[in-house]
Amino acid sequence: MSKTVIVTGASRGIGAAIARQAGAKGWRVCVNYNGSPDKAAEVARAVEAAGGEAMTFKASQGVESELVAMFEAVDARWGAPDAVINNAGIDHEADFAETTWENFLKVFNVNTLGLMASCREAVRRMSTARGGKGGAIVNIGSISARTGGLPGDVIYTASKGAVDSFTLGLAKEVGPQGIRVTCVRPGVIETDIFAGNAFGIEQVKELARTNSPLQRIGQPDEVAAMAIFLASDEASFCTGMCYDVNGGR
Repeated sequence: MSKTVIVTGASRGIGAAIARQAGAKGWRVCVNYNGSPDKAAEVARAVEAAGGEAMTFKASQGVESELVAMFEAVDARWGAPDAVINNAGIDHEADFAETTWENFLKVFNVNTLGLMASCREAVRRMSTARGGKGGAIVNIGSISARTGGLPGDVIYTASKGAVDSFTLGLAKEVGPQGIRVTCVRPGVIETDIFAGNAFGIEQVKELARTNSPLQRIGQPDEVAAMAIFLASDEASFCTGMCYDVNGGR
C-alpha cells in the first residue's frame, strides 16, 4: 500500500537516501530541506524516477511555524502522513569550555526541540484518539548518545541522548493511539558532515576501520534501509526501541 511520508533534512546524506528508498517503494514523499533547494529538487526527481510521488518543502526544524506549515502543506496535498522520519540535525564541534550559550540553544533547538515539535504535529494527525488512522514516527539519533561521541561533540551528543529518552517516552504514551515510535542510531556514516570536521573524512574512515568489527565506514543507504523498515508495516510490532546501525562499534 502506498504511504505518505515526511522526511526532514532530505536534501542530502541519510535523509536523501531515505527519500529515495521511500520512492522505490512507491510512497508519496515530502522532501524537506532548509538551505539546498537544488539538491532537494534533485532528490524529488529521484523519488519520482524510482516510482514514487514527491513534493519539496523548505522548513527549518528549528522554527516551529515552518514545521507546522510543512505539515499543513502535506495535509492539503495528500492528507495526513502515514509516517514521519525526523532526520534533520546540526552539529557543533568545539572545545566544551569555549561553547557559548547560543551554541547550546542552537543545537538543542534543532536536534531536540524541533524534532519534538515535528513529532507533536505527527501525533496530532495520526492519533486514533483524535480521529487519525495511526502511523509511524522514526527519529534519527546517533550512536554517540550511547558512546559519548568524539571529542568536541559533547553538545551534539547530549542533544541526541535526549532524542533517545524522548523516543522511548513518546512510544509509551502514543502506542495505545495506534502510533509506533522508534529511533535509528547511526554510527560513523560517510556523509558530507565530515567535510568541515576537524578529523577529516580519511581519519574518520580509519577510526571506523579500527573500531568496528566490520572494519569500514557505513553508507547512507544502510541507515535508510533500517529507517524505511521501521516506517513500514513490516515493522508493525516494533516500537519504543533504539536500533543501532553502526557496524558493531
